[in-house]
Amino acid sequence: MLRSRSLPLRAATASLAGLALLAAGCSGGGPEPSGSPDATAGRSSPAPESSRSPGASPAPAKGSVKVVDTVATGLESPWGVAPLPDGDLLVSSRDEGTVSRVDADSGKVTGLGAVPGVEPGGEGGLLGIAVSPDFAEDRYVYAYLTSASDNRIVRMLYEEDEEGAGRLGAPSTVLRGIPKGVVHNGGRIAFGPDRMLYAGTGDTGDESLAQDRDSLGGKILRMTPEGEPPGHGNPEADSVVYSWGHRNVQGLAWDAEKRLWASEFGQDTWDELNLIRPGGNYGWPEAEGEAGEEGLVDPVAQWKPAEASPSGIAVARGSVWMAGLRGERLWRIPLEGGEAVAEPQAFLEGEYGRLRTVVPDGGGGLWLVTGETDSRGTPGEDDDRILRLEVR
Repeated sequence: MLRSRSLPLRAATASLAGLALLAAGCSGGGPEPSGSPDATAGRSSPAPESSRSPGASPAPAKGSVKVVDTVATGLESPWGVAPLPDGDLLVSSRDEGTVSRVDADSGKVTGLGAVPGVEPGGEGGLLGIAVSPDFAEDRYVYAYLTSASDNRIVRMLYEEDEEGAGRLGAPSTVLRGIPKGVVHNGGRIAFGPDRMLYAGTGDTGDESLAQDRDSLGGKILRMTPEGEPPGHGNPEADSVVYSWGHRNVQGLAWDAEKRLWASEFGQDTWDELNLIRPGGNYGWPEAEGEAGEEGLVDPVAQWKPAEASPSGIAVARGSVWMAGLRGERLWRIPLEGGEAVAEPQAFLEGEYGRLRTVVPDGGGGLWLVTGETDSRGTPGEDDDRILRLEVR
């Protein structure tokens, strides 16, 4: 039986950095774990009546997906996507280290410049991006990037011009010291309903980091917009660590009840969708998928890597929608409360190749970003693309 460690992780040092301008033109909360792995891909179990939210209507067992528009084409290694208040999208290029603005109506792509300090390699580079919850006032864009020495989170001022494009200013460091590797760099960042900044990290191929409470690797982190421990809501007041025992967190999203969900790459056996609770130990490397062990949190749903290898997730129409890289499909996991109420359902299998990121479009639908140009795909003439989806 694996017990939680009590060693505190102290807040990583936050500092301002970068003086050059960018050149113009990146289960918690649910029942305790139980059961054992199932041999069926996309396994989940309907929630027992006692675990369902009073008065909540479950998502229908079956849903639908329709591609209604190809918003943009010809993107190079797109990774992170951040909707702007006006509906346009900011898109990071992992390998180019650049940020572009995509007009959500016309599909016009305008480069905003390269982010200084990005050193792409393997699964590292310019990864997740997010806009400040106070963007209208502070104009901050946040990015998770791989540098020469670590993975880190930075923020940049977005200086918009009269044409609605503009450029990003010099990056200042919000949080440094996240371990880097050729693989398993995590990289997804997002602001939660509590206005705190969350980040998913990876074990960089060193499995021991996931259970090491003194490491930022293999964790979900929660911090203020300045990169400091929030002082409340985290397991330890002086730590940015929110949960641990993760192999490689790739997706973060919140449901209507403000519960945090995360997707995670498994190794050879099970990929996972987890409901995250503060202080939860999600088992890696002691467990992959459901373990039923005291002290470990089991996933809400799990898949064989060939069917998933999950990346970004989003919540829409009462379901979690999960983009699959190796699986080349979009998974729908219908929810009631903190549980799946039916078997996950797959869409778009093999139609658009590797799927990297999925983001709500603000109207009940989704933007879906393909990932064929990430060195592991077989890109076609229009890859990579942003698709607009109607979902039910």
